[in-house]
Amino acid sequence: MIYSPPLLEGRLVRRYKRFLADIETAAGDCLTLHCPNTGSMKNCALPGSRVWFWDSGNSKRKYPHTWELVETSETELGEGSIEGVACINTARPNQIAHEAIESGVLAELRGYSKIRREVAYGEERSRIDLLLQAEGRPDCYVEVKSVTLAVGGGLGLFPDAVTARGSKHLRELMAVVAAGGRAVLLFVVPHTAIDKVAPASMIDPEYANTLRLAVEAGVEVIAYGAEVSPVSIGLTGRLPFALKPTNIKELETV
Repeated sequence: MIYSPPLLEGRLVRRYKRFLADIETAAGDCLTLHCPNTGSMKNCALPGSRVWFWDSGNSKRKYPHTWELVETSETELGEGSIEGVACINTARPNQIAHEAIESGVLAELRGYSKIRREVAYGEERSRIDLLLQAEGRPDCYVEVKSVTLAVGGGLGLFPDAVTARGSKHLRELMAVVAAGGRAVLLFVVPHTAIDKVAPASMIDPEYANTLRLAVEAGVEVIAYGAEVSPVSIGLTGRLPFALKPTNIKELETV
């Protein structure tokens, strides 16, 4: 996906009320941006960080500018500093995953002729991010999650806050497998400082345990890195994923 026109740059003053952020532009102007992220954004919302945003050009919007990227340079977990660029817009992972499936970049999900988005399913009234279909193959349900919590040593963790919704999605995926379908949890990693992924058991132990049960039940877990810049964003290659890493060296692909 290409940002057109390229993103604008500024410095973060503060993020607040979950959906708002104040920034200072290079010209010294102060703007309030829409923040398209409901998570904690741990390590991705430090005041003074360089940020990139886009202008909708729509004067009817209360907040015409939207926050897109942030440059990270510090960490609250792990050791050492983390320098990278992360996309905090949680709508982007679904978009670039869709593009990657259509173009064949996401090799594990090739061979499907139809892609549907936000399809209602499940006993807990969920919506699957991507439903892949092809004649002669079971439907493939793909739940997309964005990993932006970098904790040092290239390790990225999910989630960055307790997520009852995330655990619900895992239960729904397990039910898909039990019914004979294919279920995939796709971790999209739009953070240039992350090259391996694991569940954040210290943040949400219930999610980590439910993820373990999901893997045992046959839910596939795939993690993909992304190229992130003020010009474009897109999936690159598969990253290692581990359920219970005790240290970075023990990470192995499931």
